[in-house]
Amino acid sequence: MAPPQAKPEKKPLDKRVTYALFGICAAALLILFALSPSGLLGHFMVLMLSVVIGFYVIGNVSHSLHTPLMSVTNAISGIIIVGCLLGLVLTDQSSQLLAGTNLAILVLSALGILLASINVFGGFTVTQRMLKMFKKGQ
Repeated sequence: MAPPQAKPEKKPLDKRVTYALFGICAAALLILFALSPSGLLGHFMVLMLSVVIGFYVIGNVSHSLHTPLMSVTNAISGIIIVGCLLGLVLTDQSSQLLAGTNLAILVLSALGILLASINVFGGFTVTQRMLKMFKKGQ
């Protein structure tokens, strides 16, 4: 039997490349904020704060609590699906929006429904598998 081969070590990115990518992203965000409506900055700030809070909350969960955490993320994904469905309904009923904006809302809502549905069904599948592990004699 041949000995297992060692995995090649990944080389970290050069710091200059990292700083260049960070600068390009920062410049793109500044341009986006300069050209966007005034309400976008507030919504973006809420999104970034929720990402940071979510990272620290999920990162500090012990392994024994991952199944309840999966149920919570399923509930959050369900709320996202309801919001996307609401966006689809309001897009159909609104005649004040521009045609391009209407199309953008339709596409983003459909994409949100698709991705959140994948998360919900995958979460239920994983939860069912974990619960089957605790059943006796079946």
